[in-house]
Amino acid sequence: MTTHTFLPSLSRPVPRRRSRRAPLVAALLITVLAAIAWVAVRPDGAGGILPSSVSALSGADGTGDGNLPDSGVTVDDTHLNAVARLDPELLEAVRQATAAAAEDGIEVRITSGWRSADYQQQLLDEAIATYGERGARQLVQTPDRSRHVTGDAVDIGPTDAAFWMLRHGPDFGLCQVYANEVWHYELLVEPGGTCPPLQQDAS
Repeated sequence: MTTHTFLPSLSRPVPRRRSRRAPLVAALLITVLAAIAWVAVRPDGAGGILPSSVSALSGADGTGDGNLPDSGVTVDDTHLNAVARLDPELLEAVRQATAAAAEDGIEVRITSGWRSADYQQQLLDEAIATYGERGARQLVQTPDRSRHVTGDAVDIGPTDAAFWMLRHGPDFGLCQVYANEVWHYELLVEPGGTCPPLQQDAS
């Protein structure tokens, strides 16, 4: 007789033979899967499916430069500059997408929105220290080129929300911009339009 263990990452049951080591193996597997899931769904994407989010390098200090808690905020947190200073049309598109995602059981959070030029430079400096000049420029724009500084870009988390936005964002005019940043979205087309080809990275 066989029993079946259902793993979160598989769509069909996996046969398993009974053995003395089965409980130990199962416990170890559950621990590993839980660790992977925890890393993958972190809103800052650190170490998971999403590369380390530069928007979370500095953490939040409650000032008005656009930095946010690692857990992110929602479109309703307009008391924060990171949300309030987004382009109004972008914010409305994210608000509509957030409502639609909620109907699918997905919670959309904003992990980064508007940033001051000084904060953008700080993120760039920290990224250079962490990844080197070349690696940093693939993830962080200079203040004069950043769409975050102009309020025209928003980072979405956690992972499931970012991938939901990848599939459904164009229905609201929201497009992924960089191939290496599934969390970064800008309002680039009319709702239902076709998003432009992805750029390889921010460089």
